[in-house]
Amino acid sequence: MTLEEVLIQDNMERAQCTGKVLEEVLVSAKSNDCLTIGVYESAKVMNVDPDSVAFCVLTTDEEFECDIALQIHFTLIQAFCFDNDISIVRVNDLQRLANIVGDKSGELDDVHCVLITNPTEGSWKDPALEKLHLFCEESRSLNEWVPEITLPER
Repeated sequence: MTLEEVLIQDNMERAQCTGKVLEEVLVSAKSNDCLTIGVYESAKVMNVDPDSVAFCVLTTDEEFECDIALQIHFTLIQAFCFDNDISIVRVNDLQRLANIVGDKSGELDDVHCVLITNPTEGSWKDPALEKLHLFCEESRSLNEWVPEITLPER
């Protein structure tokens, strides 16, 4: 096995492990009412209270890759996150993300952007969220500004 193959394999394993951590954080944030779901709802939160945003997840699939309006929103959200030191990742499985953050049916109109917010009373702390921040920090040091994470299959 070449060094390049090892690095690719390590990155794939890292992305899969990070996907499990992201799922844990999303489930925990949902149970603590610390999620904002949807592009427009997220933009409102970012505009009104940017300090409350702890983490941002963007997602798309083949159906929406050519949606110019969505891509413009993504660009603006990414710029906002960079300007406000908010960690941001991209996932490529819209339905899987909807299943994690939605109700039992997994039906949501817009899961293209999901924010994890800090609770007002500050009681919710998740060590897995720190792992995600470290992953994003490491990715930025490798000039990967919006790393892609693979959510685990169910």
